[in-house]
Amino acid sequence: MVTRVMGDADLVAAAASGDHSAYATLVRLHADAVYAHALRFFGDAPTAEDATQEVFLKVFRSLGSFDGRARFSTWLYRVTRNVCLDMVRAGKRTPLPLDPVDLEPVSQADFSDDVAFTDALETAIATLPPEEREALGAIGLFGLTYAEASDTLGVPEGTVKSRVFRARRTLAHILRATEGGGFDGLPQRD
Repeated sequence: MVTRVMGDADLVAAAASGDHSAYATLVRLHADAVYAHALRFFGDAPTAEDATQEVFLKVFRSLGSFDGRARFSTWLYRVTRNVCLDMVRAGKRTPLPLDPVDLEPVSQADFSDDVAFTDALETAIATLPPEEREALGAIGLFGLTYAEASDTLGVPEGTVKSRVFRARRTLAHILRATEGGGFDGLPQRD
């Protein structure tokens, strides 16, 4: 049972040795990033949910093969990416270049600025070329370094940097054009 705050490496080790609570903690910590990547990849919430479930099934089955040479988040990104690509290759799903935001009705509280910004951001991200979306997701969602993203995506580090730069520049330009425009939500990584 997980009784103290553990890092990913400790949680992975505990989960690999059969600690279901540690595995559940890993899922809780990383499910949002996996789902967000799948949602941006497919543009469809039910498909993203299926992909997220498939990712964590694969992670559960493969925890014993995680060797710790890379951070868990790097390995998880690779698993997520491969599951999404496998679903496309198997003909189960196709990536959709649509707005991936499925907004629920807003309550009476005034969240309109947040909803409008989220909608504008997701719409802007959906317009990016797939290579830029993928690089941006690796850096922004999974918190990979440029070197880790380079290794995972199989492209030179400079290519990752330029894709992320172009993606951020495009997003900033698109979001400045929308009402309430500024954009400073993506973390900078070296």
